[in-house]
Amino acid sequence: MFALDTAPFQANFRQGLRELGYEEGRNLRLEWRAAAGQPELAAQHANELVRLGVSVIVAEFTPAVLAARKATSTIPIVMAPAGDPVTLGLVASLSRPGGNVTGFSNLVVELAGKRLQLLRAMVPALANVGLVVSGSDPLDQSLVSTARLAAQSVSLQLHVADLKRSDDVDAVFERLSVQGCKAVIVPGNLPAQPQRVANAALRWRMASISLVSNFPEAGGLAFYGASLPDIQRRAAATVDRLLQGTRPGDMPVEQPTVFEFVLNLSTARRLGLDLPESVRLQATKVIE
Repeated sequence: MFALDTAPFQANFRQGLRELGYEEGRNLRLEWRAAAGQPELAAQHANELVRLGVSVIVAEFTPAVLAARKATSTIPIVMAPAGDPVTLGLVASLSRPGGNVTGFSNLVVELAGKRLQLLRAMVPALANVGLVVSGSDPLDQSLVSTARLAAQSVSLQLHVADLKRSDDVDAVFERLSVQGCKAVIVPGNLPAQPQRVANAALRWRMASISLVSNFPEAGGLAFYGASLPDIQRRAAATVDRLLQGTRPGDMPVEQPTVFEFVLNLSTARRLGLDLPESVRLQATKVIE
């Protein structure tokens, strides 16, 4: 796991396993490792799991998948999920992955335009938008280039800022504020707790939309993207097929089927935003 908080993944994945008849200690053993947003630690954990001789590696988010792929070319790897797996060379194609990697794409890059549209609808006279990246995730390049094109198409100026250390959160948001940003896009691979990032956005009066579903619960304004709980539960079925002998290279990479738009109305009020009814009606969940 690459995220700082792995508890939601563990709960959803275990639920999926139970629904398929798996029970830890009886017919399944799980080895959990958390990289806490650190690529170096992800590599260390991946190598350790290979040495343990696990049957399948399930990796959450692109850096963890890349670390696992570097550690082994034989043990099946399930992306749960990863972004842009073809461009990053994780699979040969979505329909026929080849190799030892399969699983789920989360369309994190492809949905950049939709997030910008939502921000523009929520923030009056929006002109400048920030995009915070970790600076260490290979997916950042694809995300930045796609977001730039999407911003140009809706007449927005995109400002990209690297956040490489948790201690730099306030400095990064201050810099974006100086650049005139009234809104910010927040990926899920940052080396800082969601609450700290959400608080910084509030402090600098920025509407924030994240690529991680629990961000509004941490005080951020919104989340839009693929449902991670749905992917995490479905990953259990992929593991089951692999354990039954299906080759990962023959299993097409799956796309998200459930999407969520979560709004925190309390944060909107604190930002002085009067969200249009057209935006509210799109929300799949509203936090009061």
